[in-house]
Amino acid sequence: NRSIHTLQVSQIARTIGKALKLNLDLIEAIALGHDLGHAPFGHDGEEILQEICQQRKIGLFFHNVHSLRIVDKLADSCRGMNLTFQVRDGILSHDGEINEKYLKPDRDKTEADLTDYCQKKSQGREIQIVPATLEGCVVRMSDAISYVGQDFEDAIRMGILLKSELPEGIKRKLGESNTDIINSLVTDIIINSHNRDEIIFSSDIAEKVFQLKQFNTERIYKSPRLKGKKTKLKTAFKFLFEKFLSALNWGEEESLIFKEWIFNRGKNKGADYVNSNLPEQVIVDYIASMTDRYFNNTYIKCKK
Repeated sequence: NRSIHTLQVSQIARTIGKALKLNLDLIEAIALGHDLGHAPFGHDGEEILQEICQQRKIGLFFHNVHSLRIVDKLADSCRGMNLTFQVRDGILSHDGEINEKYLKPDRDKTEADLTDYCQKKSQGREIQIVPATLEGCVVRMSDAISYVGQDFEDAIRMGILLKSELPEGIKRKLGESNTDIINSLVTDIIINSHNRDEIIFSSDIAEKVFQLKQFNTERIYKSPRLKGKKTKLKTAFKFLFEKFLSALNWGEEESLIFKEWIFNRGKNKGADYVNSNLPEQVIVDYIASMTDRYFNNTYIKCKK
């Protein structure tokens, strides 16, 4: 559940931040906003939207870039939220690499760097970004801490693998439940980051985190069972995209994209929003705003 993950990231990050005497308000603001741009069905939904954007020749979709678009341009009926640079940077910079042992803030970053990153990402170019603040670094590490153990437990509940399949070295060092893993990682980061201008794991813990992420990738994310679901998802995404594109082209104001999205995008029933964006971008904005359940319900309604 996306909201549970967001609250968990916030809680983990605030725990670390409090121990390191950081700005807890900044940490919470970044944490609560970091995944606003996630498409339904997580990274599968993100990859499908990327594929659709590529086919339509509009900028590629990335959830961290879209999170910034939401707080800057779409929130509050397209007025934006007027957030500080530090919060916006933390939201954009929360997406990290699989094998990060430490994060040192890039304190020289400017607004131009955020714009450059967004442009290059939308063009499909490889570009890395590091948060400008320690608080942003804490949230990025906390995001990884939150999902690495949770994904393993979710896979057990779904019957994709057994608890006993977790490698023994990871069990010994991190624990075998999500609670144990979070506790091990939070404790390690606090101890190793104290009085330093970086957020860092110890070498042995960092190695086990990397091994656990690799284990999750091979045994969960690449599971044939999940790949079968992704094929069905792709069909649903493309169906809704075509349905909404037709509604926009023909001005079908009874369509859900008008009633539940466009009409809520500012004055004149969202006319300014529609006129200043490509139809394809409007559809991406709408689909990306959906929860899994809302997406499923919308698909069922539109198929009738």
